Amino acid sequence: MTIILACLAPMVPFIALAPLIPPLGYLFLLTWRLVRPGLLPLWAGLPLGALDDLFSGQPFGNGIFLFSITLLTLETVEMRFPWRSFLLDWLTASIALAIYLYAGFLFSGAELTSIQLRLILPQLLLSIVLFPIIARMVALLDRFRLMRIRRVG
Repeated sequence: MTIILACLAPMVPFIALAPLIPPLGYLFLLTWRLVRPGLLPLWAGLPLGALDDLFSGQPFGNGIFLFSITLLTLETVEMRFPWRSFLLDWLTASIALAIYLYAGFLFSGAELTSIQLRLILPQLLLSIVLFPIIARMVALLDRFRLMRIRRVG
């Protein structure tokens, strides 16, 4: 549910001269997958990417492809490094976010210039800085998800 709500973030009225808001849907997908590796199935990239495509403004298929490739890649990383630290997760997320933003730029059909590529840097840096905060939020939400509910009666 948090990934779906984060995919709706582009609907918030925010005016900026350059892309600044991080791709929150992708960031939450990445964080859920890194914090709770077995929770999301591999096929979840298709519907979540489609939902992200509907609201992000990117060409349809961009989110589907990138979300699915990310889940497959993270599964491979999980098999290769089963015992990871938070720093390795942060590095993995940083690399994935950089690839996601630049691939989204290429898929959008925009003219590829060095000035255009530098405009993505603030968005990328903000995304990388936000990862630990969102990881903490996801950990708290996961603890809430696993809480037992007592029935009084």
